[in-house]
Amino acid sequence: MLIYNVTTKVDWSIAEEWLQWMQEIHIPDVLATGCFTKYQFVRLLEIDEEEGPTYAAQYFLESRLLYDQYLNQFASKLRQQVNDKWGNKYIAFRSLMQLVD
Repeated sequence: MLIYNVTTKVDWSIAEEWLQWMQEIHIPDVLATGCFTKYQFVRLLEIDEEEGPTYAAQYFLESRLLYDQYLNQFASKLRQQVNDKWGNKYIAFRSLMQLVD
């Protein structure tokens, strides 16, 4: 099992609207790609929040092939939607992780 993790720090000026948008629009759009089996969405604690809160969206997938499919067919469009909506009011980094039994 693999986890595609997107960690995002958002500016306080958009924090509430961004959170609602993630839950109602962006996460459902990512799941609609059919590449992921489930997700979890968490807020990081015990970190500096002077500039804004930090969240991690973790999308679970069964194979590297599905991850590559997501990157090749869907990721650039979804990332562009985020950039178009929020501009420079957020910072995100992405990582691929493997669940260890």
